[in-house]
Amino acid sequence: MLACYRYIEMNPVRAEMIKHPRHYRWSSYRINAEGQASKVITQHEQYRALGRSEEARREAYRAWFKTELDPEVLGNIRAATNGNYALGSKRFQAEVAAMVGRRVTRGKAGRPPKDPPAPASRDLFG
Repeated sequence: MLACYRYIEMNPVRAEMIKHPRHYRWSSYRINAEGQASKVITQHEQYRALGRSEEARREAYRAWFKTELDPEVLGNIRAATNGNYALGSKRFQAEVAAMVGRRVTRGKAGRPPKDPPAPASRDLFG
């Protein structure tokens, strides 16, 4: 979850629209890292697990942005986003699939295989 936060908040930085995520108007960075009040954003349990106090969580969150996102994680998030599937554990994917009523995992490339031809009919009494 936090990797997705970081991915989203760093998108305008990677796109060279801004120098730091705090400068992007729609970023939650100022709320999560700097303690700005919000009526819309609530703390995810993984964010709350970053520290025992608000300041400890904000400090841990800021520190997390001092390094690059692992290229494999970045690739997985991009693939899930571009492929329109849920990124997470099998359990999470099953829960999301049940909620939306469709497949939310990566599909196989290409067309589905054709059904095998029906066996030739034969006269059972002749």
